[in-house]
Amino acid sequence: MAGSSHGHTPAAWTGVIIAFIGFCVSGAFMVMAQPVGFWAGMALVVIGGIVGWVMSAMGLGQPKDTHEKFQAALADSQAAAVAKG
Repeated sequence: MAGSSHGHTPAAWTGVIIAFIGFCVSGAFMVMAQPVGFWAGMALVVIGGIVGWVMSAMGLGQPKDTHEKFQAALADSQAAAVAKG
């Protein structure tokens, strides 16, 4: 996946950062036994996913054909390695 730049987009980074903050908030409030804070943190996790999806729809995500190009290049390199060795 590293070769396909999977997740290296503004949409992915923003969504994950927001979700991570929500996870940390939920964890802290769970330890403090405060259900309202826990659910507020869980709402942030969901909001992070929505923000990432909206940003991707706005064109800040990975292009749709990137995965296919990566798979084709990978198959070509594997075929070349087999033919070579």
